[in-house]
Amino acid sequence: MLKIAAINDTGEPTAMNDPDAHDLVRHVAASTGLPEATARRVVADITAYFGETVDEFVKRRHAELKDRNRKNEEIWPLIAAELGSRRFGAPELSERQLRRMVYG
Repeated sequence: MLKIAAINDTGEPTAMNDPDAHDLVRHVAASTGLPEATARRVVADITAYFGETVDEFVKRRHAELKDRNRKNEEIWPLIAAELGSRRFGAPELSERQLRRMVYG
């Protein structure tokens, strides 16, 4: 699995320097007919998406839901349910643990 350590100067995840990433880019380009540059962006986006940590996900989703005028009473159970379906297979977290991730 491609892991993301950081974003490089070109804005791509450093995982894109991994030889497996270049193979994946070529595969995506060949199987979809996308230009290689577009395939590289798609692979970088997907790699970044799956590289998101539990903490990053909780903070991002909380902010998104707050921007949609949702109340915390609705947000915490929703985030807790979403965590179970995420690729990182997060452990079950209490509302208190979720709040601590967002507010410290």
